[in-house]
Amino acid sequence: MNSTPNLRYAWYVVAVLMLAYISSFIDRQVLTLLVKPLKRDFNVTDTQVGLLIGFSFAIFYTFLGIPIGRMADRKNRKRIIVWGITIWSIMTALCGVTGSYNQLFIARVGVGIGEAALSPAAYSLITDLFPRQKLGTALGIYNIGVYLGSGLSILLVALILKLVSVEGTWSIPFFGDIYPWQSVFFIVGLPGLLIVALIAFTIKEPERQNASKAAVSAKEVKRYFAANRQAILCLFFGIAFMAFGSYATTSWTPTLLVRHYGLTEAQAGLLLGSIVTVFSTGGVIVGGRYSDRLTQQGKADAKMRVGFIGMSIGLFLALIVLVFFTLTPAPIQGFVVLLALCCFATSMPYGAATAAVQEMIPAPMRATFSALFLFVVNLLGLGGGPLMVGLLNDKLFHDPNQVHLSFAITLVMATGLSCFLLYTGLKPFVQSIENAKAES
Repeated sequence: MNSTPNLRYAWYVVAVLMLAYISSFIDRQVLTLLVKPLKRDFNVTDTQVGLLIGFSFAIFYTFLGIPIGRMADRKNRKRIIVWGITIWSIMTALCGVTGSYNQLFIARVGVGIGEAALSPAAYSLITDLFPRQKLGTALGIYNIGVYLGSGLSILLVALILKLVSVEGTWSIPFFGDIYPWQSVFFIVGLPGLLIVALIAFTIKEPERQNASKAAVSAKEVKRYFAANRQAILCLFFGIAFMAFGSYATTSWTPTLLVRHYGLTEAQAGLLLGSIVTVFSTGGVIVGGRYSDRLTQQGKADAKMRVGFIGMSIGLFLALIVLVFFTLTPAPIQGFVVLLALCCFATSMPYGAATAAVQEMIPAPMRATFSALFLFVVNLLGLGGGPLMVGLLNDKLFHDPNQVHLSFAITLVMATGLSCFLLYTGLKPFVQSIENAKAES
């Protein structure tokens, strides 16, 4: 009799946590449309832009995620999430008053520190609220935040840039002069504090599955990792290379559209933001539901198989993009179609993959391994994807106007490696599920 209300509450929690994830990705990706004014006013290179978008955020986000994940396996996950959102919202706003590249880099590090708290705790919390056959859909909906946040950040910045001049300076009390484009950081950062209040007053810490085993030692974590090494590494790095391509796409496509096709920053943002919001979000939903359907049909490797299918399609499309840019006139209409299809296919694995992590790991270790998963995905994906495009521009082509080729090469490499790793891990993944059941 009580299952329906409980499930309704569980979906409410997913919706609120998804809202937090959207906020985190808006704050994380807000720089992607600010490349031109950033380079002009702070006098930086494409490589430095890649470091600022990815590495500055990823360095502490990834390394702090592991101890925070250990904490989430033992402590109150709701409080961890609340403190994390508070920190990243304030640090995003502080990006708006920085006066140099180095100051902005440090503020971005602070955003990463705050955001490190969200997903390890959220994955563990959601897993305790849902049965296994609904977990793929639940985590898929939570992970919609990745693409809704990315798409909305680009749309919001595009709209804001149409309203504010990107030249000159504004005077802010107590902080002095800032560039008008820096006001974007206030607009996207401070609303996160409203989400803090929503979580603090409407969500309760759920009872843990297998609560008697909640505290596990680092030695036990290492032992389980050693026994399931192949499945864990294939899944973690397979999704990391998926993220490598995705972050390269969201970080550099606006610049590609400006430099190669002559669009304004606002036009590029509205176009990419719409594609990511619609097609990437659709891919996550389809991937999560498809993995749950395969699970109900008795396919033990369902969640990892969906990842392999999505990245196989993504590799095929990435190769077409590379040929498109090297051997054809590459009209913008063709690029937009290919980009939309690629965004859909390569987002399919994400919801299923996070559910796969929960399925292959014993309950008392889930937040720890979720943090390890995010460590690999973000250090390689977020830290490497945007940087790779910038490096190819500066070091291989020595020409910022070749960004379309740098992007295509990065996409082929990322989807190819992801596809190979996810396929290699299919059989070991099934064995890891059995191992997790035996230990839970």
